[in-house]
Amino acid sequence: MTDAVVSPLPGARPGRDPARAIKRGPRSMTPEAVAARQRERLYDALVHTVAEKGYANARVSDICTAAGVTRPAFYALFAGKEDAFLDTYRHGTGVLLSLMDSSYAAAGDWRTGARAALKVLLDVLASVPAFATMAIVEIDAAGPRARRERAELLGRFAHFFADAPPVPDGLVETVVGGVYATIYRHVADGRVADLPGLLPMLGYFMMAPFLGRDASAAEFAAPPVGERVVAPCATSDTDEVFH
Repeated sequence: MTDAVVSPLPGARPGRDPARAIKRGPRSMTPEAVAARQRERLYDALVHTVAEKGYANARVSDICTAAGVTRPAFYALFAGKEDAFLDTYRHGTGVLLSLMDSSYAAAGDWRTGARAALKVLLDVLASVPAFATMAIVEIDAAGPRARRERAELLGRFAHFFADAPPVPDGLVETVVGGVYATIYRHVADGRVADLPGLLPMLGYFMMAPFLGRDASAAEFAAPPVGERVVAPCATSDTDEVFH
């Protein structure tokens, strides 16, 4: 789908990923490179820990253990758990939006692009269930700053409708909110794997205000085009420990 976006979605890899071991010795990494790698590992560890334990029960020590990173290293990067959560959320949703933007831009017209972007959203969330749980459900427990971040994110989805036929003010926000609410229910119910199957229904709901009932139904009557999209660099979990 896109070769330009290579940054993995947080949670696509285990925090203790041997491929990101920090090697010591005469050819050791620079401090900046070490910090960047530790940040990546903490992103993944936070997503998995919060998805498993819930935001309220996830401790900094749990996240550090899952990442193979010390508490002093954690606090050198983040002010605390909330700060780490928000940074992970911003990074992850930025990756997701980049993937959607690439599919939208490659489509050539609004109808095809909007469908492609929605497909990417559903497919990628399904490919990294831990991120879906952390970013969509557990964000409610992370406090008012996190909820403001979510509101800002939902506002950014409006650009996928910039070239759509005109509709009354506020309708785009209503459509985005309805799509999000449906995704939320599936993730909260543990049905993340079923998200791609929502494409015909959510696509119809998304298109009907702009195209009308019959045209929207025809748009999503055919099976989805293209292979299932997965988050970049997704790997299987590993229990191997490294330093």
